[in-house]
Amino acid sequence: MNVVYLSIGTNMGEREQNLKLAVKLLTETDGVTVEAVSSIYETAPVGFVDQASFLNIAVRLTTNLSSADMLKVCQGIEQELGRVREYRWGPRIIDLDILLYNHENIETESLIVPHERMFERAFVLVPLIEISDQATEQLRSAHKALATMDIQKEGVVQWKKVVTVEEFVRSEN
Repeated sequence: MNVVYLSIGTNMGEREQNLKLAVKLLTETDGVTVEAVSSIYETAPVGFVDQASFLNIAVRLTTNLSSADMLKVCQGIEQELGRVREYRWGPRIIDLDILLYNHENIETESLIVPHERMFERAFVLVPLIEISDQATEQLRSAHKALATMDIQKEGVVQWKKVVTVEEFVRSEN
């Protein structure tokens, strides 16, 4: 089984509902088992800053899917939930990024793992570290990167605690 960590974010519409729907769709995908969902964090936008704040989570899952197939699942969920890519770092209804796929370093035309900017972004690292259960070199690097950041300055605030995947998906309204 492959261990995969995703980052999921949204800043349009019913933000919490968008996150829950994305996780629900992951749980309904054949060959994917969602093991953990981080707390929800509200974060300031990065890049294009003249937009609403984001809600972000990290998800740990196991899957028998290849990294390419997992990317297709993520992009399919984005499409199903109405993601439109107007411009880089712009507002989005949902964004699913593969952060880590096992201990692998992957570089293809469509996928780079570990995610190329994850070590620069507290809004990715804080939820990721909350649910990480492995002491991999990639996760040790994430801890080191986070230790150098000022979380308050980065605008990352816990918005809602999540206890279990089931509770998170069940409370979808």
